[in-house]
Amino acid sequence: MTAVSNRSPARRRLLLASDRLDQSSELADILATVGDVGTVPISEIPETPAGKFSGIVVDINLRSPENVQSVRSKLVKQSYQSIPRLFVIAGGMHHGSMQAWALGATDTIERPLDAQAILQRIRAAFPDGNDFDGSSRGQTLNKAVTAAHLVMVKIFERLPAGVPLSLDDVAKAETKILRAIAHTSLREWLTIVGRHHNLSYRHCLFVTGFVVAFAQHLGMREDDQRRLARAALLHDVGKAFIPLAILNKPGELTEEEMNEVRRHPRQGYDALAAQGGFPPEMLDVVLHHHELLDGSGYPNGLTASRISDIVRIITIADIHAALVEKRPYREPYTPMQAFAMMEEMGDKLDQQLLQAFRPVVLGG
Repeated sequence: MTAVSNRSPARRRLLLASDRLDQSSELADILATVGDVGTVPISEIPETPAGKFSGIVVDINLRSPENVQSVRSKLVKQSYQSIPRLFVIAGGMHHGSMQAWALGATDTIERPLDAQAILQRIRAAFPDGNDFDGSSRGQTLNKAVTAAHLVMVKIFERLPAGVPLSLDDVAKAETKILRAIAHTSLREWLTIVGRHHNLSYRHCLFVTGFVVAFAQHLGMREDDQRRLARAALLHDVGKAFIPLAILNKPGELTEEEMNEVRRHPRQGYDALAAQGGFPPEMLDVVLHHHELLDGSGYPNGLTASRISDIVRIITIADIHAALVEKRPYREPYTPMQAFAMMEEMGDKLDQQLLQAFRPVVLGG
């Protein structure tokens, strides 16, 4: 039951899956203004995406167990992970976005329909037909990694030399990073940045990948995705002031060296605060990303009530990245091993957020 309009092959090719086709005609008309739309019942979502879909739009009643199971069985498969997946859900439904994300959504929008909002999401998240092919994926990733690398250079090389860092320097990389992870996959991002020879650069780019993928899976609005991307890129800015001999030491650090490393949150905070122009929440992340909910973290020993949500998210991504990265003194842990170790941290971490993070790093 598929109807695809005969338009220019350069237009976006969209698949609209609905459990209420009679109520999705308005949505189909909106989508048709920016792409060629094929419509299928949710039960007929293909096992693997045929051809080069720019994206899939799922108009679903999340209160239907049968349809929820049908979507879950299809969209969480690896073959769909590189395709943007926009879920249209009922407005005001408690935890609706969270449930949609768990089913494989990369973005959500609520009814009643807002045509302009939908078109804005489609244009931002779904590439057109000329952009969506193998070479484009590589170009998208390379542009994003190049932009992120430039931010790392400004943080770790120019800032210690007295060259000011501005929020605009960080923001310039945002769009490319968000686009790369939404249109390719977290795995591809990690594969490319994982080849970087500089451990500090690599770690920051791992954390950024995890955070952006997490934000996109949670259905966060683009502004919030950008805030998190900036925070992730900046979180370890203080390590720019730590000697490389310590950062790259191929063995365990001495107590004195560890104390030096533990100064980096305060050093980063002081540097950015003195320079000015950085929002308080960015400074909060830089200073507090090593704080733990039970008060055992550093530098201030904060407890849960004083640790913000954005810090909690960055902390989870930071710890997971550190565990799955190869270090000079040990082999990387597998994502499963790393996640189990984080679960064992108990009330040191926000376990509710950690469980929401599970599908990002372990799959469905």
